[in-house]
Amino acid sequence: MTNRARHFSLRVRLMAVGLVGLAVATGIGSVALYGVLWFTGLHSLDRSSTATAAEVVDLVKTHRLPDPIPVAGTQIVQVVDTRGRVVSASGNADQLTTLLDPAELRRAVSKPVEVSGSRIGLSSELRVTAVRASGTSRTVVVAQQLDEIQRSAKVLRRALLLTFPALLIALGLIAWRVIGATLRPVEELRSGAERISGSGRDERLPVTGSGDEVHALALTLNSMLDRLSDSRERQRSFVADVAHELRSPLASMRTQLEVAERLGEGGELVDDLHLDVMRMSALVEDLLTLARLDADAVPLHPSTSLNVQDLLGTVATKYAGQRVQVTLGDSDPALLAEADSEELVRVLGNLVENALRFATSRIVLSAARIGGQVVIRVDDDGPGVQPADRERVLERFSRLDEARDRDAGGSGLGLAIVSELIRRRGGEVRLTRSPYDGLRVEVALPDPARPTPMTGDTSSNAFR
Repeated sequence: MTNRARHFSLRVRLMAVGLVGLAVATGIGSVALYGVLWFTGLHSLDRSSTATAAEVVDLVKTHRLPDPIPVAGTQIVQVVDTRGRVVSASGNADQLTTLLDPAELRRAVSKPVEVSGSRIGLSSELRVTAVRASGTSRTVVVAQQLDEIQRSAKVLRRALLLTFPALLIALGLIAWRVIGATLRPVEELRSGAERISGSGRDERLPVTGSGDEVHALALTLNSMLDRLSDSRERQRSFVADVAHELRSPLASMRTQLEVAERLGEGGELVDDLHLDVMRMSALVEDLLTLARLDADAVPLHPSTSLNVQDLLGTVATKYAGQRVQVTLGDSDPALLAEADSEELVRVLGNLVENALRFATSRIVLSAARIGGQVVIRVDDDGPGVQPADRERVLERFSRLDEARDRDAGGSGLGLAIVSELIRRRGGEVRLTRSPYDGLRVEVALPDPARPTPMTGDTSSNAFR
């Protein structure tokens, strides 16, 4: 299949193949019909000429040849001798000049020949048959005009040329409807597959009751979805169970370490263990949260109108005194966003903590209304992420610098949680370059003042 053919739909390609095949078959049939009718007409004409010639031969043999020779219709009859002279002829034939020259006469004895009718003052061509009268020196020549056959052939050609395109158009329209009806279940399968996001167990493809191959395909695909759903549920259950079971021993270890730290036991070892336990606790909490989000086990709280400027100020205050100062950029003081306050605070907290690991001297929070969306930005002046790596870092547990990220305490799940929380609100997360040559993370939410359908899928699924 060529690259150009791939641009056309299956319906168009089937139509093209069908119409080309139909055109070829109809063309061959039309040529065959024209040939058969032409051959039949000539054969009928030749039989009539042969019969007339046989009757005249009998008259020659019995020496009863009249002059002029009586004929039926438009037949032209001449009887010539071996010297090429006209012995007798019909009333519409030349009495002096033979219709055929000696060479043509010899060929006409073997098979009919066609000559111009202008020889005897006619406009149409003539088909001539010659029969020798055995035992005599006479040859009977019978000619008939081809105008009737030629007119019939002309009418047939015109009829075929007029009906052929109309027939193709009519059959093409019928085929278009039939192919469309045949492919409709396939289109329903494609639309159903496009709607499947993998988040719900009851997501299935539509099954037609036709009992054909498409029906069998839908059943097979639904069976595959069942198996995938079971596997996904087992995975989610495993992650949730592991995270849940690890919470208790980690909490116990943290408590014991805090007690030992207060009692002054263990020194730096206790501090290091306490830091590792805190990291493990954060990882377990993130895993448990993601498992619950994947299983839709986290309730979706109703959205409320939140003042974005106040929200950004709350987050900046929360992270005051960190190694890198968190400041507020230019934002509309009256800008509102539709979301849950706790979820949005957690989203911004994850983004700020992510920026704190890599920023050099500044982290700036800002917001703006852009194209029917409320866009909240977190900018830093860290090393940033190259455009080629932005899709890769949006995968869970993905790291650009494995050792640095682990040492900094990143679990690789922060942006995954951000992505899931924002996705449930109909928003999206985007990674671009910040004005400070670092990373800009944009959280885009529907603008309550200008509701616009969100385009694109949430693609931020990892912590860098």
